[in-house]
Amino acid sequence: MKSLEELNEKIRACFKCRLSETRMNALRGEGNANSKLMLIAQAPGENEDREGRMFIGPSGKKLDGLLKEANVDRSEIYMTNLIKCMLPKYRKPKEDEIQSCSQYLNKEIELVNPDVIVPLGYYSTRYIIKKYNIPLPKSKREFSRLYGRLLWANGRKVYPLRHPTALIFNEGIEKKMVKNYRKLKTLLVDCKWYLACPLKRFYEEGKLDEKWIELYCKGDWESCIRYQLEGKGEPHQDRMLPDGSLDKKLK
Repeated sequence: MKSLEELNEKIRACFKCRLSETRMNALRGEGNANSKLMLIAQAPGENEDREGRMFIGPSGKKLDGLLKEANVDRSEIYMTNLIKCMLPKYRKPKEDEIQSCSQYLNKEIELVNPDVIVPLGYYSTRYIIKKYNIPLPKSKREFSRLYGRLLWANGRKVYPLRHPTALIFNEGIEKKMVKNYRKLKTLLVDCKWYLACPLKRFYEEGKLDEKWIELYCKGDWESCIRYQLEGKGEPHQDRMLPDGSLDKKLK
C-alpha cells in the first residue's frame, strides 16, 4: 500500500484551503485498507483534530455502539473523511473546501477500491451520489430515505447511513439506525449459497443483469427472497429473481 502511504503524507502536509490555518491535524484514513467497506464521515471533530485519529470523541462512542450491535469490529473496515481538517465551530463545509478535499478522497477510493462505499450523513452522501451519477433527491425528506438503502450505479455499490452524531441529538432514531448499521455485517460477506445458486449461472451466461448479483448475491443477500425461502426449506423456481418476481427468459 505504498501509494496510500504517499497519499497520506500529502494529506498531512496539505495547505490547499483555509482549513489548514485552524487545524492541528489533517486526518488520513485508517483501518483495514483491504476491507470491502469504506466508511466516509464528514470531517474530524475537536478530539480527532487534537489526537489525529478518527472517531475518538462523542460521535466515536456512538459509532462503536452501532458497530457492536452490528457485530463488526473497526479492524474489519476502512474509515476516512470527506473533509480532512476540522471545520471551525463545527460549521457546514463550503463548496470550495469540498472540491479541494475530495481530490484526496477520490484517490483514496481508487487505491482502496472498496466493494461498498458507506457515506455517513448528508454531505458525504451528497458528494458520493453525485460522483456516481445517482439521481439527487429533490427534498430533505426524500434524501433521508436513502439511508439504509443499497444503491448500485456505474459499477459501484453505495450504502448511505446516518452519521453516528445524529444519535446525540435524537435518540428516537436509534432503533432505525441500529437496524441499518447491522446490515454492514451482511455486506462484508457474500451469500453462502451463491456458488450453487442458479442466478450465478444465469449471470455468467449473460442472461442476468449484473445489478441482481451485486445488490443481492454480493450485497444485501438477507433481503433476497430466494435466500429466505432456501433458509426455510421451501421450494422456489430457478427463474425466480431476488425480489421474488419471475423472469420467464431464465431457463
